[in-house]
Amino acid sequence: MSICAIVAVDENWAIGNKGELLVSLPEDQKQNFKVKTLGHPVVYGRKTLETFPKKMLLPGRENIILSRNKDFAVDGATILHSVDEVLDYTKKREEEVFFIIGGAQIYDQFLPYCDTCIVTKVKKTFEADAFFPNLDNIKEWKLYSREAIIHSVKGVSFEIWTYRRCAEN
Repeated sequence: MSICAIVAVDENWAIGNKGELLVSLPEDQKQNFKVKTLGHPVVYGRKTLETFPKKMLLPGRENIILSRNKDFAVDGATILHSVDEVLDYTKKREEEVFFIIGGAQIYDQFLPYCDTCIVTKVKKTFEADAFFPNLDNIKEWKLYSREAIIHSVKGVSFEIWTYRRCAEN
């Protein structure tokens, strides 16, 4: 079993503002996020579901939604109520890659269990109130690969950086 965070950040590692994404990048969503997560379980919080168009689940993936509300239900989704429940669930599927897709609280809770982070680095700064930890400043995370710069139809460019957790020396 592998746990991978996948996230888009600005130059300050910001990920959101007032419950919304900073920028929607169709190229990143189709060529990176969708390609990598399709066919795999995605784990996210209830608030992230609310940002999806029409609050629809992501197709072609098992949607695992984390909510403290024991009465919360969404047709077609697996609802779990704690990090421990998610970790127990992942242990039953040793061959699977689970993707953590947000929001900020969910990333913070699961980063200690991730072995890989796929980070879309947007070459711009935005007003923000939610951030992802700066992996460049955390010694157990090392840059593994970096893809070519992509220019978005939204007028910004971005790169996709993959980080891997290293054993500490």
